[in-house]
Amino acid sequence: MCPRRPIWIPEDAPPLFPNPRAFDPAGLVAGGGDLSRARLLAAYRQGLFPWFNEEPILWWSPDPRAILDPEHLHVSRSLWRTLRNKTWTVRATRDLNDVLSGCAEREEGTWLTAEMHAAYANLGVVGDALAYEVRDGDELIGGLYGVWVGGLFAAESKFHRQRDASKVALVAAVTHLFALGVRLLDVQFLTPHLASLGVFEIGRDVYLDRLAEVTALGREPGPGALVPPEIGEDLLPWLREMLREQPQ
Repeated sequence: MCPRRPIWIPEDAPPLFPNPRAFDPAGLVAGGGDLSRARLLAAYRQGLFPWFNEEPILWWSPDPRAILDPEHLHVSRSLWRTLRNKTWTVRATRDLNDVLSGCAEREEGTWLTAEMHAAYANLGVVGDALAYEVRDGDELIGGLYGVWVGGLFAAESKFHRQRDASKVALVAAVTHLFALGVRLLDVQFLTPHLASLGVFEIGRDVYLDRLAEVTALGREPGPGALVPPEIGEDLLPWLREMLREQPQ
């Protein structure tokens, strides 16, 4: 059977998407629509995300899908030394603005337009997204942000201004989010850099099956002896304790 052709979504259409299983593995499912909260959340619940440089908005669900969990997370000896020795602070925050601006600072240009920035910042305000900030004193040196729907966290982008800062943000996010009740952390595409941290691929059908299970979950803290810090608290001391079994 030939893959379905991408569909067009009028801007005033209901926030609904077709099942992405029948579309080409490259992942383009639809164009059009808008970046309203309702449409963004509907997209993530169905395994899609927006990705485009210029209008129209394009909605993607690639096959395979890249994910990460604490079991596969790899912290190298050099990264562990950074976590152990740096006097940085690492915090989760619902204010995405600084991290969004950092992620948009790319020499090759960015897909994080002003419209995208506003849409994701709004998701943070209403509790549907989080950013992880890494700071050296008051200076923001790295971070990542993503969308949080039930037991899914869909990581969207990360950046660094000092070596290892984006890696620290990702390690903190994976460890903290799973402790808070996330059961599926999506990073969309596998790269050699992400593979070095333990990111791996699963087929789109497998991803969508797992997604259907976890998006129905509430945000209940996961099992563990150490209570995770609240959003806004410094995660680094807790993170060191959680990762104390890592090679040193």
